[in-house]
Amino acid sequence: MPNHLSILGIIHTAISIIAILIALYALFKEGRINPKSNPGKLYILFTVVTCITGLPIMRFGHPTPGHYLAIIIFVLLLVGIYAGRIFGKAGDYVQVIAMSTTVFLSFIPAIVETLTRLPIAHPLAAGPADPPVKEVQFVLIALFLAGVIYQLIKLKRAKKAV
Repeated sequence: MPNHLSILGIIHTAISIIAILIALYALFKEGRINPKSNPGKLYILFTVVTCITGLPIMRFGHPTPGHYLAIIIFVLLLVGIYAGRIFGKAGDYVQVIAMSTTVFLSFIPAIVETLTRLPIAHPLAAGPADPPVKEVQFVLIALFLAGVIYQLIKLKRAKKAV
């Protein structure tokens, strides 16, 4: 079977799906991913485990952009967690951007892997540069930007109301 996953790949995929579902739950329930809330803490935990389990996976025998995304996601998680301490009054805004960006970046390899592996007999794309991948990534960018802008506006309104 040409698109098989290793045991580590299966574990990594399952954990990453759980992380994304938790992120979506937090976004819908709380309007953002708050590292101090239970969903935020779970999202961080599952995302860190996703990044760690993704690092040793070498589908092509060498690091890929996905490996570098994992490192960037680690850094953004730290920025999101400590935004209030680092950025003061702007911390909540930085936190929204950082945490939302981790979700966005997590979707990039998810899209590439899904479209280049499924359906198993005839995947929708041969590689990350294929049109189906680019089209889905374009939609993802639009959703990310709209979501971040919405969260920032909502946060600003909430701060004014206080």
